Amino acid sequence: MPEQVTIKEIARILNISASTVSRALHDHPSIGAVTREKIKKLARELNYEPNQSAIFFQKGKTFTIGVVLPELTETFFSVAVSAIEDIAYQKNYTVIVSQSHDDEQRERLLVEKMKNNRVDGLLVSVAKSTSKYDHFDMLKRYGIPVVFFDRIPPIPDIHYVACNMETGTIEAVSYLLKRGHRAIGLINGPATLFATNERREGYIKAMVKNRLKFDPTLTVNSDLTEEGTQAALNELLHNKRKPTAIVTFNDYVALYAIKHARRLSLEINKDIEFVSYANLPLIDYMDHIPIASVEQFPHLQGQKAAEILLDLLARKENAITEPGAYYNSIVESQLVENIRKRPFEE
Repeated sequence: MPEQVTIKEIARILNISASTVSRALHDHPSIGAVTREKIKKLARELNYEPNQSAIFFQKGKTFTIGVVLPELTETFFSVAVSAIEDIAYQKNYTVIVSQSHDDEQRERLLVEKMKNNRVDGLLVSVAKSTSKYDHFDMLKRYGIPVVFFDRIPPIPDIHYVACNMETGTIEAVSYLLKRGHRAIGLINGPATLFATNERREGYIKAMVKNRLKFDPTLTVNSDLTEEGTQAALNELLHNKRKPTAIVTFNDYVALYAIKHARRLSLEINKDIEFVSYANLPLIDYMDHIPIASVEQFPHLQGQKAAEILLDLLARKENAITEPGAYYNSIVESQLVENIRKRPFEE
């Protein structure tokens, strides 16, 4: 395998200094046009390629950003990553994507690997099992900025982009109340997730807003798996106040709950109604669908998160610092009624 041509080799052939070659290849104004073209012509003939590692070392950056998220197979995250890559591409950054599979230890290992691979910055949506966040504090010591999106850790002084789940929940519960429901259940997520608390707060505020007493027994947590959702639905259905409508943590939980409800011989949207979150395309392919879903705008969240991270990197490069200043971007949610025609309807 032939050795890669270096700047020193070009300089030797032309009997000039390596620094002159380097400046010419970078169009430095101190090098005359004739000399510059002569050097570039020889570089093309020798198939010279810049040493990216040396360039990265000189600039003190690798032009790569890392993304750590729970599951790329989830449509929400794949849409967000698509937006992140689009923004990064515009700024000549490469994106490295990794999945925690909702495991805290795997997340910690991935963050460590991202640091070791010298990513310039990191975008993170935390795993549902993550309860300690010192691995992100470690990145601060290395000057690696982190921007969280969607799943935000409940810790202070962070940059993040999130959807307003509290107002989305108020809208969802109020929607069900207007449809005549009074016993409304909530299948929430793991207590470790900040969004879980937001949903609960929104649920409580919706009840108070409509002058109804909050019944804590109608709110249950799940681990977001099918088995966990089944257990949560069973708990609600055995409640003294059997709910006639249920708000679920996301569309996947709604799918699991609807499947289990049908197994229990409940008629969907007659015996019981569901409202979910995310408004993912999978709803179009469900035989029985939630009557409404709270849109969380994953593309916009990914776009904003990437823009914030790249701005932080630009500020770092230009030595612009604002102590105590953090980006907190909130995307407003929107309740969407599922009145679309389903594939199984004539």
